[in-house]
Amino acid sequence: MSTSETSTAGGLVTTIAGLAEHVGEHLGTTAWRTFTQDEVNRFADLTDDHNFIHVDPEKAAKTPFGGTIAHGFLTLSMVAPVTQELITITDLGMGVNYGLDKVRFPAPVPVGARFRGSAQLAEATEIKGGVQAKVVVTIEVEGSEKPAVVAESLLRFYA
Repeated sequence: MSTSETSTAGGLVTTIAGLAEHVGEHLGTTAWRTFTQDEVNRFADLTDDHNFIHVDPEKAAKTPFGGTIAHGFLTLSMVAPVTQELITITDLGMGVNYGLDKVRFPAPVPVGARFRGSAQLAEATEIKGGVQAKVVVTIEVEGSEKPAVVAESLLRFYA
């Protein structure tokens, strides 16, 4: 989806049963990526969210953002590739996104700005047939004091 470069930190490689041993650990940082205006426009078309701050560069240039910004939910959708890049379960049969707990959008992602994700394993709880993990994912924007997204992602891993 986005332009990417190489990863800056490895990530976690473990088994389903071994997840609990890594609670509290920082799992690494992903490669830098960017959103293009075309990607933001396509997301707007898919979601029917055509707010001018996302799709009209001329009008958005006159706002405090200084240009178009990615939708918060587009940025939130990067949680999945962040966790996929930073968590490898060697005996995984199936993994699913179970949901999200707390989600915040402290700062925007300007179109064309570089962003990357990092993750911390907050919890690993045994469930029937597998383990549910709570992973706190942060999407940071290069040069921004605040992150673009902080989300508590719930993932379920089954053998």
